[in-house]
Amino acid sequence: MAARMDVLLGAQWGDEGKGKVVDVIAPDYEVIARFQGGPNAGHTLLFEGQKHVLHTIPSGVFRTGTVNLVGNGVVIDPIIFLKEVNALMAIGVDVRESLLVSRRAHLILPTHRALDAASEAEKGSSKISSTLKGIGPTYMDKTGRNGLRVGDLELPDFKGRFRSLVNKHERLLAMYDRPGAPKEAEEEWLAAVQTLRSMKLVDSEHYLDQALRSGKRVLAEGAQGTLLDIDFGTYPFVTSSNTISAGACTGLGVAPNRIEKVVGIFKAYCTRVGSGPFPTELEDADGEQIRKVGQEFGSTTGRPRRCGWLDLPALHYAVMINGITELAMMKSDVLSGMERIKVCTGYTVNGTATDRMPYDITGRIEPILEKVDGWGELHTNEALPDGLERYIALIERYVGVPITLVSLGPDRAQTVLRQGTLVH
Repeated sequence: MAARMDVLLGAQWGDEGKGKVVDVIAPDYEVIARFQGGPNAGHTLLFEGQKHVLHTIPSGVFRTGTVNLVGNGVVIDPIIFLKEVNALMAIGVDVRESLLVSRRAHLILPTHRALDAASEAEKGSSKISSTLKGIGPTYMDKTGRNGLRVGDLELPDFKGRFRSLVNKHERLLAMYDRPGAPKEAEEEWLAAVQTLRSMKLVDSEHYLDQALRSGKRVLAEGAQGTLLDIDFGTYPFVTSSNTISAGACTGLGVAPNRIEKVVGIFKAYCTRVGSGPFPTELEDADGEQIRKVGQEFGSTTGRPRRCGWLDLPALHYAVMINGITELAMMKSDVLSGMERIKVCTGYTVNGTATDRMPYDITGRIEPILEKVDGWGELHTNEALPDGLERYIALIERYVGVPITLVSLGPDRAQTVLRQGTLVH
């Protein structure tokens, strides 16, 4: 009997803890597939006292017997990919056996990174705080039909295709009055693609179709978060791909009617890295406490994250746009010990109250905040405190879907499964 695919994605501005949830529920799936983004995303996993950060490889790689697929919607930097593979192999993870890469995934060149830096510098004070990993320029080449794909590595004229794209980039960089990529970077890149070429390359749309037809359970893993989606996020302060559930269809080649559950991951509060609007941002002692206790620093960039109260209209928007069927709440332990916390239940936009996330939240917008009781210390083997249960109930009433997983800390063991269907 044919199976259906579940989707797991971020419901905020990224950094929600998707990697941990994928790792926790991975034993229930035969295939974990990344469907968009690139090395600008970092999925952090902590277990047995060790911290692991993945940038390209799906978060199920640490689970024996799980196939991990890098889908066509992902953009891959071969140098970063090689470092990730080597780090996993060094700790005994046989990634060559468990990892598949789509031939349709696009490649990030050193000159893409140079173009990223040039474009960001050109914006001046209007910069979007790019991670400078070359993601945007790579997706631009993809939509401009100039891109270089993983499958091109198998073609006899690959070197010519590579050189043609580099020459184009160098002409563009000359317009910015910026140098091209150093020769050493190009040599390192060409050496790194040899590792990528040696991996198991597949036509992922056919692979997943056959996997689902044979009854295998597939989990699509997103990167970044809903509010960074190129179409539905806080544009222009967004990423270059579709981070929402629809992106799982285009990023893997799976039809919409084959999706069953959509699991949204969110923090008990909000964070954001870099520039862009953030209605509930805290620039006071509460915000600093959340940042310090939650260790809110980017797993890819190391930049301190901006912190604020939970934004329910934005979370409701994410539930709507993704068709989220259940939620996983992360980092509830970070708010432990705070006597009173606040939650945003609406906005005042140019003097008018609304509970709907507006088209543009970069203008004059004030959050409508409701005070709620905090909760004490959290322990995995004990019932959740009454204060936390009331907080969960408030969120569930507002967004209309159940919270089926609550994370009480960074380790995979610090997880409570509630009344729901997250794990089969």
